[in-house]
Amino acid sequence: MSIDLSGLSPKELASLITQAQKRQTVIAKRTPITKVRSRILKFAKSEGYSIEELFGSASASTPTRGKKVAKKAATTAGRKLGKVAPKYRNPANTKETWTGRGKQPRWLAAYVASGKKPEDFLIKQPKK
Repeated sequence: MSIDLSGLSPKELASLITQAQKRQTVIAKRTPITKVRSRILKFAKSEGYSIEELFGSASASTPTRGKKVAKKAATTAGRKLGKVAPKYRNPANTKETWTGRGKQPRWLAAYVASGKKPEDFLIKQPKK
């Protein structure tokens, strides 16, 4: 974490330093986290509970600070739509295609805004 101190006045710097020193003394006076965890575990066990029962599946004995917790994929309610073959292709970049579902891509919207029709960009389907 970096803070740009070059734009601060001497008064602002002095205020920042005193705030930082206050915060440092508060943190230094706190009981170490390992001791707090062990007390919580001991108390929960003495009452007949496990940490998983109290707080969920994450164990309190493992530190989670600074780690990103993976979220479960959101289940989508409603109908599931299958994959669809692309119907439109960008003539300037043939890798850019659109199925016709959802919002028009920027390249197609730009062509439409310039006066062209979306039908001009249809992909020719082989005849059966």
